[in-house]
Amino acid sequence: MSERAHSEKRATKHVASEATDEQYFKLFTAPLNACARYKPKFGKGGTSGVDLEQFRRMYGEDPFYSWIGLDSPLMYAAHKAAGSMTSIYRQLGIGGERVFNKILQNTLGLTAEQAAWTYKVPVPGKKDKTLYLDGRIEFDDVQSDALRRRVKRWADKVTAEIIPEDKARSLIRGVVFEVRQGYKSKDSKRQNADINNASSAYVNLYVPILFLLSTQIDNDIALRYRQARWLLLIGTITGSNTESGYAFCREVLGYDLAAFYQRNSQRIKEKLERVLETLLSA
Repeated sequence: MSERAHSEKRATKHVASEATDEQYFKLFTAPLNACARYKPKFGKGGTSGVDLEQFRRMYGEDPFYSWIGLDSPLMYAAHKAAGSMTSIYRQLGIGGERVFNKILQNTLGLTAEQAAWTYKVPVPGKKDKTLYLDGRIEFDDVQSDALRRRVKRWADKVTAEIIPEDKARSLIRGVVFEVRQGYKSKDSKRQNADINNASSAYVNLYVPILFLLSTQIDNDIALRYRQARWLLLIGTITGSNTESGYAFCREVLGYDLAAFYQRNSQRIKEKLERVLETLLSA
């Protein structure tokens, strides 16, 4: 076997190690630190939030709230818990995005710039707005010939499912990813923004892919995204690599992302438990 063949064979698998586990663990859990510092704003705006002492003064000076006992520390804890739950889901999504983007870099030999995708949209009377997606694979950027062929074969299967026109499929130069921990909200603003993202991706000759780390997505939302020609990769551990995000990582990128989460499950749980204990205290 030639040296080039040996090199290509090595490039097809991103080997799990303590070093990569530690790198990905820190990327995934670091955003949770922001949750631990969460303080509710109580309609006051700003970025710092309201602490318990400020809350008790604010509610205690309100005659009605003080009469009925809403200035209780338990009420503050309830507000803190309610708002922080949204923050936890958001920060877990951010951690998942960062891990996946780094995997694209490590497995495919991409630079940080190559593994990211941004585009600008005009805003009347203001500077253009820059929008971001969480990952990109442009076929020509993949260093290894073997990996490039494997990614291209996978993309050909994907485009055959969602782009009926042969000529349009032949123009595709890569794929872009939006990574989420799950999708439970029916926020139409978020959906409309994603559908605009899909349109911009196709204009730039990329196929848009929604990668959910969990299986949590409303059926109506899933249908709407598929109708907008998004490919959905769901967080199942079984299924084909055009259906399961973990199968895609394992079979196409050559890195077992599911195994990473399983290996580090206890550490992640302990980190999340500490954050929750902080949030659920007044």
